[in-house]
Amino acid sequence: MPVLEMPNIERLAREGMKFRNAYASPQCSPSRVCVQTGQSSPRSGYTVYMNSRGQDYYDESRMYKNFPVVGCVSDQTIDPDTVTIPEALAPLGYVSAHVGKWHMRGNPGDEGYVLHDGNTDNKPGNTLASFAKEGEAKPRRIPEKLTDPKLMFSTTAKAIGFMEQQVAAGNPFYLQISHYAMHAGSECLPATREKYANHPLVEDWYKANNKDKDTVRLGDDPAVWLGMGEDLDGRIGAVLEKIEALGIEDNTYVVLVSDNGYRHKELLLDPELKQPHHGAKWWVWQGGIRVPMIVKGPGIKAGSEFNGNVVNYDFLPTFVDWAGGDSSMLMNIDGVSLAPYMAGQPPTEAFLNRNLYFHYPHYRTTMPHSAVVSGNRKLLHFYERPDIPMLFDLSDDIGEVHNIAATHPEEHRRLYDEMMQYFDEVGARIPKRNPDYDPATYKGSKEYSARVQWGPFTGSRQLEADER
Repeated sequence: MPVLEMPNIERLAREGMKFRNAYASPQCSPSRVCVQTGQSSPRSGYTVYMNSRGQDYYDESRMYKNFPVVGCVSDQTIDPDTVTIPEALAPLGYVSAHVGKWHMRGNPGDEGYVLHDGNTDNKPGNTLASFAKEGEAKPRRIPEKLTDPKLMFSTTAKAIGFMEQQVAAGNPFYLQISHYAMHAGSECLPATREKYANHPLVEDWYKANNKDKDTVRLGDDPAVWLGMGEDLDGRIGAVLEKIEALGIEDNTYVVLVSDNGYRHKELLLDPELKQPHHGAKWWVWQGGIRVPMIVKGPGIKAGSEFNGNVVNYDFLPTFVDWAGGDSSMLMNIDGVSLAPYMAGQPPTEAFLNRNLYFHYPHYRTTMPHSAVVSGNRKLLHFYERPDIPMLFDLSDDIGEVHNIAATHPEEHRRLYDEMMQYFDEVGARIPKRNPDYDPATYKGSKEYSARVQWGPFTGSRQLEADER
């Protein structure tokens, strides 16, 4: 990674298993629901964090009134009848805590968490807003008195306190630490920011962009984003050190994973670095759903890699098996336990070629679209343009540059039919054609050019500047 130092994540990678093809949802909230429930987003119905405005199925908001299709709304909370991680682990003797960002609405306590921060969203992590509440203007730069950026330090302290209590009581526990970093609204310790502000590549950026490191605005300063990454890595290290100090390293699994893909302008500080994945957050292109994932724990070979496709709704059954339960008894889930594969069992062909489903039937900054990943193949479907079939071979085209649907029509039809059949079986909301579609209004919409740029295409697409 250019510039940014994250030694504790590098340590996890050396001591655990790296997952080369791990997937999440294109937005954080549905990913969090997938983790908690073991269900795909189309099954849970929680496909985006939004206000449904009292609508039950279609999103007939005025802002999308004349768009090509009528998108859908999303469920607002986890279904009360759905079994979540704490509810699945409680019968096995586990005490569960969730600290940091929840962002799924509802009360974590209702899902079985004995310690939690409540129904939090992104706002608590934007701690600089608290300065304005104290009568000061929101700072344009990192204040010298900032000691808990993105609540990283207090969140970690609360998590460590929970671990200490449970170990002292002899309780097995599940702990989820959902940090507010690295979300937008970058914050870091002043000293860490200063370190990166003096890095040669960052200094080159200041010069190229006519910025002064002592006056550059907070939101424009790459040194703050880099500092946030290093500070977060330090908090991860603090948890790893506490696990060792408590003497529970030999029977504790540590999972590190992101909640969606992204695209970072800060990474372009290194002119040699490319970002080979297409799209970004909000899209089901690889750039929106492929995420980093590392797992360390007993029976997991240090420095190993797993190349099969895994997804965030695999966590619930995996945790149940680790806790001594039987994941095959879980009902109405889509995930598969990864426990045997982490223990060294070779994956079956059925596992390697299973279908993973991603569903985003909304506009917002994107357009309604869905995807299925099956082995090395990936199908995308854009509801605006059902006439443009899309299929990619991820084994040699991770950037989704070459649409091979035209030369593999039978394969495309099979995956499309399987996806739509699955959506029907789980009751997923599906967009419909809009009888009030007005092309002129659509082309005049704010995000139209971005939608076209990352929309469907035939043949091969042009590489973007940071992909070349």
